[in-house]
Amino acid sequence: MKLAARVQQVTPSMTLAISAKAKAMKAEGLDVCSFSAGEPDFDTPEHIRAAVKKALDDGKTRYGPASGEPRLRAAIATKLQTDNHLAYNAENIIVTNGGKHSLYALMMTTIEPGDEVIIPAPYWVSYPEMVKLAGGTPVVISTTTQSGYKITPEQLQKAITPKTKFLIFNSPSNPTGVVYTPDEVRALAEVIVANNIWVVADEIYEKILYDGAQHLSIGAVSDAIFERTIVSNGFAKAYAMTGWRLGYLAGPVELIKAANTLQSQSTSNVCTFAQYGAIAALESPQDCVATMLKAFAKRRRGIVDLVNAIPGLSCVVPDGSFYIFIDISKTQLKSFDFCSRLLNEKYVAAVPGVAFGDDTGIRVSYATDMDTIERGIERLSDFVQSIM
Repeated sequence: MKLAARVQQVTPSMTLAISAKAKAMKAEGLDVCSFSAGEPDFDTPEHIRAAVKKALDDGKTRYGPASGEPRLRAAIATKLQTDNHLAYNAENIIVTNGGKHSLYALMMTTIEPGDEVIIPAPYWVSYPEMVKLAGGTPVVISTTTQSGYKITPEQLQKAITPKTKFLIFNSPSNPTGVVYTPDEVRALAEVIVANNIWVVADEIYEKILYDGAQHLSIGAVSDAIFERTIVSNGFAKAYAMTGWRLGYLAGPVELIKAANTLQSQSTSNVCTFAQYGAIAALESPQDCVATMLKAFAKRRRGIVDLVNAIPGLSCVVPDGSFYIFIDISKTQLKSFDFCSRLLNEKYVAAVPGVAFGDDTGIRVSYATDMDTIERGIERLSDFVQSIM
């Protein structure tokens, strides 16, 4: 069978591939320290699970609206109004099968052949692949450790052409953990408005912040930028709900209607009873988020100190999310070779930076326990010493 060209030009997720290999090695009885998956190692909070159990008992097991349960859409709108100062109503929201699916729906409903999408690198692995699937062209802006892995307004302005559709803006970032300051967000917003393009704000890590870092939703900067902002978010990271596949997209009503049409002809509604867990997540006290954040903060400090003590390696201290992006350029190895050997020789799983658009680094997730972090980084140190 001849496969469609659109699929053949897309690269499979390297993150999921390495995570799967690490799990297979563990199943064989090998002592693997896995830093590959972006998945909190906590159980979903009890009150969220209880809400779903109640929903099941109440018979919430039938088809629902393709755009999401009305009560959940209203709760998301309230959250965006209160937490992010974004004037969205329920009609501006669609509930999707995870944050990833919200972005896929966005690409498929807005991008046409020839459209360009600006993506700062290092980027989340799926951004350029989704753009290509929709027939668009990714335009990558490279950043460096010296710039703190952040783009400047000048870089953004230079990348914009008459074909530019939008900028994908991910802060806090996967894979680097960088958080743009409010002033930096405002400066980028000025360029977006001046050039009459759109911005897609991927805010999935917005609640995972350290050392007083502030998250400013770019759409809250001004009325002008709000009119050109689309927000993607979800429940996976802040509430340890990765397997629940619950996300959402917020934007103009005409976009949400188009995404609803696409969803109605593809996945239909998101799992009905799971949405009641999302309602509980939003409407209940946020103590569970604070508990996880406290653990992440301790791990962050520990892993950064351990990595930066290894001769030949370095990492920028992340202000958010639960990743570090380690600079391996001094080892002279390409990131895929580095990670392949690290996994095969030392049983440590990390994701090659080439998957994120930067072959000089590797991504390590510290969404795991301190014992794994300490053992894994010790093995990483041994590996680096063996190749340098």
